[in-house]
Order: sequence, then structure tokens, then C-alpha cells
Amino acid sequence: MGGSWVEERFEDLKLQLHSKQQCLNVWELITLVGSGQFSKGMDQQTLSMGINEVHKELILDVLKQGYMMKKGHKRKNWTERWFVLKPSFISYYVGEDLAEKKGDILLDGSCTAESLQDKEGKKCLFLIKSSQKSFEISASDKKKKQEWIQAIQTCVNLLHLGRPAPHHEARQKRRELRLKQQAEQEELELRMRELQTANEVKQLELENMRKALEEAAAKAAEEEKKRLLTHTELQDRYNVELEREKMVRQQMEEQVAQKSSELEQYLQRVQELEDMYHKLEDALEDERRARQDEETVRKLQARLLEVEAEKRSELEQIHLRQQRAISETEAEKQELEKERLAKESALQVAMKQLEELELERQGALEQYQTVMKKLEDATNNTKTWKHKVAQHEGMLRLIQPGSKGPQNITNWGPAAFSEAELSLREKQWQEMKNQASQAQ
Repeated sequence: MGGSWVEERFEDLKLQLHSKQQCLNVWELITLVGSGQFSKGMDQQTLSMGINEVHKELILDVLKQGYMMKKGHKRKNWTERWFVLKPSFISYYVGEDLAEKKGDILLDGSCTAESLQDKEGKKCLFLIKSSQKSFEISASDKKKKQEWIQAIQTCVNLLHLGRPAPHHEARQKRRELRLKQQAEQEELELRMRELQTANEVKQLELENMRKALEEAAAKAAEEEKKRLLTHTELQDRYNVELEREKMVRQQMEEQVAQKSSELEQYLQRVQELEDMYHKLEDALEDERRARQDEETVRKLQARLLEVEAEKRSELEQIHLRQQRAISETEAEKQELEKERLAKESALQVAMKQLEELELERQGALEQYQTVMKKLEDATNNTKTWKHKVAQHEGMLRLIQPGSKGPQNITNWGPAAFSEAELSLREKQWQEMKNQASQAQ
């Protein structure tokens, strides 16, 4: 009809009617189309003509119509008539108002429509042969002639095949398509409802999973809190042991200070003797320095050995605690494994410190041997001077050094215990180490 159709607006109207479960009749649809809501560039006259053509084709079964010239059978004159083609016959009228009908041309499977040569001053001629009569028709131009011949031949072929008119077949196809679309729409709605139900079930499952995850997270937080509490208790215990070690060290420092005070008093007495024995001053000074060095080395060795013993005791306690913790429960195996790794790292650090202490002890031992050599030299020198002084002053009582025989060097200083005791203690320590390894 020379206009454009707005598909979007029409689809929106269909969705609204479907949601309200309503439908339109033909006259309501014609009114909506006539209002111009779904069309562009279409006036009322054009719309009326289009609706009239659709009404004639779909309702009145008019396939084609128009003015043509018809030759009479009796007087053989040419008269203009209004022809109307329907699926099974052709009617012709005086005018297009269909007021006066002049006759019908029945169509059947044997009818034909043939083109004729121009004659008697008439052009665009064609012949319609029916079972009763033949009709000569003249169209206004070749295009209309060909259209009429083709339309008539199509109707004859459909009648011969026993098939309905094209618009009837198209109407049936549209009805089947509409029913198919309705069935698909219902199936789609059913699927949507099933999907919605499945979605609700999935949502419920997800909610249950979320609750389970929250409970698992709460349990994990509680276990982490217990682990932190255990770690705090171990840290507090380690701090208590550290404070105890500090107290022991302070007591040792007090003892060292006391010994130092006693040494100072002794040095004062030696200083008084220096005024009387000026010539013996150098020898006594050497002896005093040698004894100071010896005392310092002994103290250093004693302190290093005490630190070593404390470290060894602490390492053995840590090892025993590890073995006891591993045997208590299997559930805490992973956490204890982490703590064991940390303690083994601390054990390695402590072993490294022990090695350093051993090196320092060896250095102190070498220093002690050097001091002992100096002390021996000083003693020999002192003996020489004492002998000279004794010759001159027989009333003076000489200061005699201690025994110079071979002495054992142990972790607690020289001559702390005998060789047999040292062997016994090494054997006991080795047995304790083997028992700890077997328990692990």
C-alpha cells in the first residue's frame, strides 16, 4: 500500500494482549491500523483501498478484477464489462458497482486461456475456452492481458489438481503456523517454570552450602584460637625459664664480684710486701699477673661450659617435649610438625652456638696453657729470688705455689674431677642421647 509497517509497536501490543490474555477482532485491528499507530506514510484512502482488496480476496474469494472488452456471441459487437475472477468461475458486470450482472464463465479442469492475434482493430486479445462456450476478450494492454491469462490458467490448474485457492492455502498455513507458535510458546513457558523451579532448588542448595561453609569457618577459627592459646602458653613458659636463667647469671656475677673483692685484698697484701722486698717486686708482679690470667681463663671456661651445659639441657628438654607431644595425639601432628621444625631450627642455631663456644673454649684452653707457662716461668723466677732472699733474710716465710703436676681439663675447669669420672659421665651422656633417639 505504499507505506512502512512499524513492527516494534505491533509486537509490543501483542505482548500486552498476551499478558492480559486478550485478543482483537478484525474490526478493532482495522481501527488500530487506520489510526496510523503501526504505519508510516499511509493515508486513509490508501488504507481503505488496501482493506477493500484484502476483503475481496480473503472474504469474497476475488482473485482478480478489472475492465476489459468482450465480444458478443450474437451480434458480434465489443462491449466493455467489469470482470471478476473467482476460483471456479468468472463473472462480468455492466459496472464495477456490481449492480447488474451479465453472465458467468464456468471454469473446470478442461478450460484454457490462449493468446490471440490482433484483429478487427482490437489488440491484446486472448480466448477463454470452457466446456460450454468460448469467449474472446480484449485487455487494455499486454501486461494486463498476460496477468489475466496467467491468473485464469492458475485457477484451472488448481481445479484440475483439486487444490484450494492460493489464499485459502496460505490462510491454512498461517493458521497452522499460529497453532505451532502457540504450542512452542506454551512449551517455552513450561520450560521457564521448570527452570525457575530448578533455580529455586539450586538457590536452596547454595544457601545450605553457604551455611555449612560458615560453620566450617567458625570451627577453623576456634581451632586457630586454641592453637594460639597453646603457643602463648609455651611462650610464657620459655619466658619464665629465661628469667630463671637471668637470675642464675646474676648470682654468678655476684660470686665473681665477691671473688674479685677477695683478690683485691690479696693484691693489697702483696703490695705491702713490695715495699719490703723491692728486688722481689718484678717476680711477684709476674706471678700475680699469671694468676689473674689463670683466674680469668678459668672463669671464662666455667662460664662458657655453664652456658653450654644449659644449652644442652634446654635442647634435651625441647627434644623430650617434642617426643612427648608427638605421642600424646595424632590430630595435632601437623601443628606439632611446624613447631618441631621451628625448634629444630632453634636447635641448629644452638648447636652452632655450641660449636662457637667449643672454639672459644679451645682458645681459652690455649690461653690457659700460655698463662700456665708464664706462671711456671714466673714461679721459677720467684723461686730464684726467694732463694736469694732466704739466704739474706732467714726469718722471712716464703709464699709457695701449688702443685705443678699434670691436671685434667674439663668443662668445669682444671682438676674438677678425675679421668675415671670423666669417662663415666661421657658414657651416661651417650646413653641418654641414644634413648632420646630411640623414643623419637
